[in-house]
Amino acid sequence: MSLDKSDVEKIAHLAQLGISEVDIPGYADNLSSILEMVEQMNAVDTAAVTPMAHPLDAVQPLREDRVTETDQRERFQAVAPSVDDGLYLVPRVVE
Repeated sequence: MSLDKSDVEKIAHLAQLGISEVDIPGYADNLSSILEMVEQMNAVDTAAVTPMAHPLDAVQPLREDRVTETDQRERFQAVAPSVDDGLYLVPRVVE
């Protein structure tokens, strides 16, 4: 598919881009190349290809789900300005 000047101007208008007259032929060539590549990709038969969740066959290493740190809530809340029932109290910002 080959784009001409009017196609590039219409695309630039829709994208709200300002393109100078000198640059239009370059944009037309580049956009035409992109559309040709898309046409080539669409022409490939992918009926026998199994969809993949990820391009790499990688396995996420998992760790054991266990507590590794001690509970220090009392120590942390001892220096807080205002605490109630284990929760930090902050000034109201939305009324």
